[in-house]
Amino acid sequence: MDEQRGPGGGPPGRWRPGPPGWWRYGPPGKGRWDDGDDGADGADGDGARNRRSRWPWPSTLLLTAFVLIGSAFAEHSQEGEHVALDPFARLLLCAAGAVLLWRQRHPVPVVFASVAAVLLYLGAGYPYGPVFLTVAVACFSAVVTGHRQAAWAAMGTLWAGHLLLAHPFHRWLPPAGDAAASWNEEIVTATWVVAVVAVAELARTRREQWARERAERAQAVRRRADEERLRIARELHDVLAHSISVINVQAGAGLALLDSDPEQARTALTTIKNQSKEALGEVRHVLDTLRAPGDAPRAPAPGLDRLPELVDQAAGAGLAVTVEGEPPKLPPGADLAAFRILQEALTNVVRHSGSRHARVRIDRETGRLRLRIDDDGPATGADAGGSGNGLAGMRERAAALDGTIEAGPRPDGGFRVLAVLPLDAEEDR
Repeated sequence: MDEQRGPGGGPPGRWRPGPPGWWRYGPPGKGRWDDGDDGADGADGDGARNRRSRWPWPSTLLLTAFVLIGSAFAEHSQEGEHVALDPFARLLLCAAGAVLLWRQRHPVPVVFASVAAVLLYLGAGYPYGPVFLTVAVACFSAVVTGHRQAAWAAMGTLWAGHLLLAHPFHRWLPPAGDAAASWNEEIVTATWVVAVVAVAELARTRREQWARERAERAQAVRRRADEERLRIARELHDVLAHSISVINVQAGAGLALLDSDPEQARTALTTIKNQSKEALGEVRHVLDTLRAPGDAPRAPAPGLDRLPELVDQAAGAGLAVTVEGEPPKLPPGADLAAFRILQEALTNVVRHSGSRHARVRIDRETGRLRLRIDDDGPATGADAGGSGNGLAGMRERAAALDGTIEAGPRPDGGFRVLAVLPLDAEEDR
């Protein structure tokens, strides 16, 4: 629905036809009619702007009709005690209801306008009735939109005005000869005022609690999405870094031997083909998590059971690997982390070490797995095309299982990576 309104958000000056349901509206809330976003639910786009552009016509019309009909019944039940309803009284009743149309855009002026209309209605001697409901709705809207002090002041004004009309000023107000109201009635009025404010405060508290819960849920969703993106990036880095390093070494060897030793060049090209095929398979496995929810991965996650395959790949890249110890049976999360850490460590040896030999030692202590990867160095200092995130990725994998990573030069030369992974730690989901 398109609409035009003047400065300050007054009533629409011109209505245009809209699609079915243009009159629907939601409950009043702070920031609902503001021009900006409150930031709790994120950018809602056109949907949020359309909600802000709607007016509470149905509830206002329904409430106004209820007040008019209920006041007619109140007139009959209080006949002879108050002034009969006349056109001015009905005009006041309509005004008290119609002003609620602005309760979401301008709650403070609306609550005071409702109080003024009701006090004028009572001062004219008209019968008590559902006209007080308009003040209750205006007070509720003011409180839940954050204008608590204004709502309290308005309700205090209503009670004080009623007190003045019913006692000091009653002799000058219609109906003639009317006696002052009893103090019991004032107690009832004060109780009603307090009850209205209390209910509004309860609703405001509940709305704020819901808003906090929504914000916390949205933050949790964003955090899980960030963690999932980090996990996928880490997996892709580990898979591609290792595979491309092997491919890079074999491609260099193949080019060097293409003319002098074609058979050895053929072996290098075969290794490149097999390694690239395996890399593509692992990338597909990692990206399975981005498919529709509920789909199961097509292949199991790699683990230390693939250590012989990893050693063969390193050998194809010119790195001889000696393994000490037997890989134990591990939980899936620890198994994957151990495999990726070992894979990244060997990849770093291929990229950055002048040594063509590495030693891997696997020990299982009480509740812990120790992985140690040593090479004799020295560092080549050459840029092997890496991203520099290998060690950071290993630390993140270990930290996800409450483990540790130590990496650095050895006192006798070379480089060492030592990973300690708790086997009974809860896996990071």
